[in-house]
Amino acid sequence: MPDSQQFFLGSDLNGRPITQAMRLTNRHGLVAGATGTGKTVTLQRLAEAFSEAGVAVFAADIKGDLCGLGAAGNPEGKIAERIASMPWLNHRPQAYPVTLWDIHGLTGHPLRTTLTEMGPLLLGSLLELTDSQQSALYAAFKVADREGLLLLDIKDLKALLNHLREQPELLGEDSALLTTGSSQALLRRLAVLEQQGAEALFGEPALQLEDILHPASDGRGRIHLLDASRLVHEAPKVYATFLLWLLAELFEQLPERGDSDKPLLALFFDEAHLLFADTPKALQERLEQVVRLIRSKGVGVYFVTQSPSDLPDDVLAQLGLRIQHGLRAFTTKEQKSLRAVADGFRPNPDFDTLAVLTELGIGEALVGTLQDKGTPAMVQRVLIAPPQSRIGPLSEAERANLIAQSPLAGRYDKPIDRESAYEMLMARRVAEPTDSDVPVKGAKEESSFGDQAGAFLGGLAGQAMKTAMRQAANQIGRQLVRGLMGSLLGGAKKRP
Repeated sequence: MPDSQQFFLGSDLNGRPITQAMRLTNRHGLVAGATGTGKTVTLQRLAEAFSEAGVAVFAADIKGDLCGLGAAGNPEGKIAERIASMPWLNHRPQAYPVTLWDIHGLTGHPLRTTLTEMGPLLLGSLLELTDSQQSALYAAFKVADREGLLLLDIKDLKALLNHLREQPELLGEDSALLTTGSSQALLRRLAVLEQQGAEALFGEPALQLEDILHPASDGRGRIHLLDASRLVHEAPKVYATFLLWLLAELFEQLPERGDSDKPLLALFFDEAHLLFADTPKALQERLEQVVRLIRSKGVGVYFVTQSPSDLPDDVLAQLGLRIQHGLRAFTTKEQKSLRAVADGFRPNPDFDTLAVLTELGIGEALVGTLQDKGTPAMVQRVLIAPPQSRIGPLSEAERANLIAQSPLAGRYDKPIDRESAYEMLMARRVAEPTDSDVPVKGAKEESSFGDQAGAFLGGLAGQAMKTAMRQAANQIGRQLVRGLMGSLLGGAKKRP
């Protein structure tokens, strides 16, 4: 059996185990290959290995069968034969601690964040805004920050945009950014988002990162699975944006860990090409920076896609572990891409990497690991070790039972609609002064944020609201920085 400090992947054709030091698994990785070559089973095996080492896992379940991690396997046929060929594997069929999530709350716990948490940069990417529309969105968020208006869900942002359209003087020096046309365009984009069902992503209770990182009672890392089987097809931009938000939140909130014997969390981004498709250049550059730096926070990022060419070169250069399943090359373009994949490995004199790429069977892969000093090892042709959990999906009854027994049962299931921008602006509209209440022209019109908040709170006459507003004011700076993808991006311009 390989050393427990090693991350076990499988065996070479001579039966020797192929491993990588667990302490190097925060150097990120790639699982690639054509459809039907075994990527999902490989991902399942990797998730098991992380869990056994006490490392939390968050992964998207694209095809709906990764949830088999929650049930013990029953190896037979070729799977049983492969297990028998690895006598030191100590294969024990078992279920793993799995938590199921679903943005719509149908097949898992509801998964939410807030607009304030997401921020204007990622929200603008989700809405696919033009530069002028993005500037208008930044201006709206700036007012919300200054006025202490919490943007929790879509109705909050719609209420704010309508309020600013009626009272453009609140924008101050940014009044030229939020025109009638840009405001209407933003409202239309939000309506499209609602038609896609994406409004379910925004609201409270919002996901708390500590719930992802908390281990299972037996010390194994808990595996969190987002059911994306419908989401990735019906709203791929929502899927990609949520994953980018999660990455940004982790970077913002987690402390520096330095060198450690194992990562804190492993993130698996399936259909990884969606993260970079039609992404604004500025956001892609920030993403590349976060990927490079987040490993020092103890987070390993693993991209799952068909071809390495789906990822930017700057991201590829940062990936330590590379698992490449079979590829097919029929056209000149595909053959050129195939050669680029082969060139990404350190050559092995025992075989022709390019030729082997098209010969790999299901469950076989070319694997490039990192040596103990962090340098690339020679590529190996590897038989991936079968998972100990079930290969295939859970039944509806098994899924329902897993949700009911979850340690998070009841924590996220019921939405909370507390007072935020929508309610505050509606209350402000009701309390608008009559003509006789309008101050004499020339009277002092400017006041500090504290004075405005105090007057507003006095009008509402609620001690609970006063407490909420004080908390909101204390968190404004942190929320704005986080909205710009963490402290790394805190210096980004608010007006692209």
